[in-house]
Amino acid sequence: MIAAQKITQEEKDVVDRFDLRSKLRFNQETGKIWLGESRLLLLHAKALMELRTKLFDYLDDDTVKRLLIRIGFVAGEQDADLAHKLADNINSYDVFRIGPELHAFEGHVRSHITEAEIDWEAGRFFGEVIVENSWEAEAQLQSMGLSDDPACWTIIGYASGYTSRFFRRFIVFKETQCMCTGDHHCKFVGKPADCWDDESYIDLFRDDPLNPSLREIEKELSQLRGKRQANYDTDGLVGASPEFTSALNLLKRAADSPINVLLLGETGVGKEVFARWLHEHSGRKENPFIAVNCGAIPHELIEAELFGVKKGAFTGAQESRPGRFERADGGTLFLDELGDLPLSAQVKLLRVLQSGEVERLGDDVVRKVNVRLVAATNVDLQQAIKEGKFRADLYYRIATYPVSIPPLRERRADILLLCNAMIEKFSQSYQKRLAGLSEQAMQVLRLYDWPGNVRELENVIERGVLLATDGGLIELDHLFVSPPDVDTDVEQTHMSKVNDKGLVQPLSSQDPLSDQYYDGLIEQGEFNLHKHEQQIFEAAVRKANGNLTHAAQYLGVTRRQLAYRINEKPR
Repeated sequence: MIAAQKITQEEKDVVDRFDLRSKLRFNQETGKIWLGESRLLLLHAKALMELRTKLFDYLDDDTVKRLLIRIGFVAGEQDADLAHKLADNINSYDVFRIGPELHAFEGHVRSHITEAEIDWEAGRFFGEVIVENSWEAEAQLQSMGLSDDPACWTIIGYASGYTSRFFRRFIVFKETQCMCTGDHHCKFVGKPADCWDDESYIDLFRDDPLNPSLREIEKELSQLRGKRQANYDTDGLVGASPEFTSALNLLKRAADSPINVLLLGETGVGKEVFARWLHEHSGRKENPFIAVNCGAIPHELIEAELFGVKKGAFTGAQESRPGRFERADGGTLFLDELGDLPLSAQVKLLRVLQSGEVERLGDDVVRKVNVRLVAATNVDLQQAIKEGKFRADLYYRIATYPVSIPPLRERRADILLLCNAMIEKFSQSYQKRLAGLSEQAMQVLRLYDWPGNVRELENVIERGVLLATDGGLIELDHLFVSPPDVDTDVEQTHMSKVNDKGLVQPLSSQDPLSDQYYDGLIEQGEFNLHKHEQQIFEAAVRKANGNLTHAAQYLGVTRRQLAYRINEKPR
């Protein structure tokens, strides 16, 4: 336990050791700026000032304050997560003080903690902060002049979000002095929300920036204009990419018809989910949906499962029972992994589809069934026909209406939509409230090839929800035991860095060695190019203290290329 303590500005500033400039990366090719694992934007202060002014022109004061506070609050939460990552095994208070440095580094304000009373274990906090050069106070003075009330709402939100994330408790700051009211500087006081007497002020920090009346107006306007908000969750099918939409449109056309549908796609793309959607949007939705995995049932039992069996038909048949066709009567029968169906069962399946009649094994009674068949396979059935493993007549009977479901790597625009839906689903199961995915996690999820498709993604997200801290973000190490080796934007070869003078310098612009140097090496005679390359790669890894990502950036190669070279056997 760290006892309650008072710490003043006179204490030595320890934040310099974290070297924030080295965490800043510019990637002009992809249009992204990174601070650690968080994406940043460079915006003109004048543009933000204009936006702030217009908000006050168009909305009531409390609504604008809520919006501005929320923007700052989320930014503060993100920087709190970054501070923890920058400072492993460092004194808790020293880590906490990174927040004001980050806020200054990002150009918002310069803050000095003048007093702090902290008990980490008990979650007690009281703090006072002197704030200089607030962009928001400048915006207020330039647009509206002196004010009767303080105006640094995004900065108040930032301090509250940063501290709340740190303490896992709702901490709220209040501005007691402000430059826009005539004070020499701004001053904030922070303490737990339940320690403030002003409930109306605390309400500004609650996560509902638009009040109910505005939401109702927005809804009515949308209805009057005949517009519908984009809905990416179509009763269980989540997606908005062109590839997904194309497959869904084909399903919609076939939904309320008797046509047999063949779903094609790799393992894990969600063929059964698509089949269920088809059933639920058909005229058969009140009747059974029966699913059969043909690859999971032994060949000697598959016919009994599909068509039923009469008592005594074979050893072990101790009673008569209906098959899946009879159980699906009036509804939909989904046959997954159809390509694994044995030829003997294929013959009987074709007869049922042609006649609409089924006979149980060992029985001579013919039973009429009204079943819509939806089949699925990841096998190339036409190739299986050539190899004699699948009947051509059955194929043409089933493949009347094929629908190809794209693999996840071909519909990357849907990945984060799927993630959000899955996080919501599993958060309820595990009784957690999570803030979503970290920036690094989102990058890897978008770029990973997903050989297991949606099923693999679902397993990864469930693991992440289970391991993530309640109220926190799902981090990359929550998702994967060993994170996949993907070339994220942070690892692109044309990355820029900030030099010792604080200037942006592309890595590719560093001065090369002179021609005389290379000439001298070659003239030595027995010059081994591969050996020298290997030494350069190993030197870069040593310089980066074993961090392959940073070493790759030094050399202008991808992390994967570097890892391959340093693991090569010497020639």
